Amino acid sequence: MAVPQNRVTRSKRNMRRAHDALVAESSNECPNCGELKRPHHVCGACGHYGGREVVAMVEDVDLDDEA
Repeated sequence: MAVPQNRVTRSKRNMRRAHDALVAESSNECPNCGELKRPHHVCGACGHYGGREVVAMVEDVDLDDEA
C-alpha cells in the first residue's frame, strides 16, 4: 500500500488543486435565428454555420398521428 514519505502541507495541496476548478462553457448567439450555440459548432436550432445551412432541419413530426 502506498504511504506518503512526508506530509503534504495545506499550501502545497491547495496549489496543486488551483487548476481543478470547473469553468462555465462559453456560448455565442446564432446570427441566423438568435439562439445560443457553442462557438465553432453548427446551430442546433436552425442548422446554420458560417452564414449557410449545413444541416437540413426536419419540421416537427407528431408521432401520435403515425401510430
